[in-house]
Amino acid sequence: MATKLVCVLLLAVVVLKLSAGARSDDSPCGFPAIFNLGDSNSDTGAFPALFPAVQPPYGRTFFGMPAGRQSDGRLTIDFMAQSLGLRYLSAYLDSLGSNFTQGANFASAAGTIRRVNGSLWTSGYSPISLDVQVWQLQQFINRSRFVYDNDIGGVYREILPNPEQLISKALYTLDMGQNDLTVGYFDNMTTEQVEAYVPDLMERISSAIQTVYNLGGRHFWVHNTAPLGCLPYALVFRPDLAADKDAAGCSVALNAGARFFNARLKETVARLRDTLPGAALTYVDVYAAKYRLISQAKELGFGDPLRVCCGYGGGEYNFDRNIRCGDKVQVNGTSVLAGKSCDDPSRSVSWDGVHFTEAANRFVFDQIVDGALSDPPVPLRRACQGKRQ
Repeated sequence: MATKLVCVLLLAVVVLKLSAGARSDDSPCGFPAIFNLGDSNSDTGAFPALFPAVQPPYGRTFFGMPAGRQSDGRLTIDFMAQSLGLRYLSAYLDSLGSNFTQGANFASAAGTIRRVNGSLWTSGYSPISLDVQVWQLQQFINRSRFVYDNDIGGVYREILPNPEQLISKALYTLDMGQNDLTVGYFDNMTTEQVEAYVPDLMERISSAIQTVYNLGGRHFWVHNTAPLGCLPYALVFRPDLAADKDAAGCSVALNAGARFFNARLKETVARLRDTLPGAALTYVDVYAAKYRLISQAKELGFGDPLRVCCGYGGGEYNFDRNIRCGDKVQVNGTSVLAGKSCDDPSRSVSWDGVHFTEAANRFVFDQIVDGALSDPPVPLRRACQGKRQ
């Protein structure tokens, strides 16, 4: 009888250990912070901290005022932070009311993976390229360490994270590439010519992730790029490539360039899994989420996905490359808002011809948060578990 009791107890211990292990695999990672690198799709204030800020009606839906975002409201990165129980990310370059205890955002609107010759005024692109953002992240970590290593208190401890507690446990997100494609396309390159420099972009992404890994980062969530051929501004800037459209009204050629970029990015992330021991790298197919929204917009409760909510000029897209959302014109000596918002942005996909509305960003977040479009297929809250075996 005693022998049987001992066997039962041993079996119970084994079952408890196995079940505990299963629960551990299913448990959220508890990311204490997010550090984001990217462009306008995830910029929460860097660009307007450097250059003229966007004007109303930007921010009208959620913030009630321009809030550093190229949208009427929140971005996908905002919904990601919220879902992890973290505050919305402050832009590293924004000194007004910023709090970095739960991460920082280094993304810049008009940002590119590789540097673009010329200033913003001549090229149209931000000087805050991916390498600069990585330098900023490194400086941020070093200065935070200085504060904590030298026991500096006051406001610094209130707004800066403890690096030893956060750096290796944080989630590092990357959302960049759209502008690198437009650099070529808007310079009248063919898709083949654009594809020719994509390998260089991949080398720069690999170098950036390797640098962050050397700084202590271990958990990476990498977004691919959007269907460029479904964005009104790209269709207007390259009407020759917009002539051949698919069933959703998107440019076949422009989307081919985006898909080529994404295929190379997926391969790059896979290679990094083999070279960075202990790192968890998740490739997220944002392209699929955005294309589904655009191709099925009406079934999903949206209006024409290619018609701009905040634009000017009417026509097929309600987009004028010279009068953008929030722009004013002079009428009889009076400044009048020309780039106006539609009445209900929640039914629009495109906010300003380049960026999505808050409603569209929420849809994209809902598509990617559970890992259904990820490789490996891990949810956002368990992105620390997608490690190389």
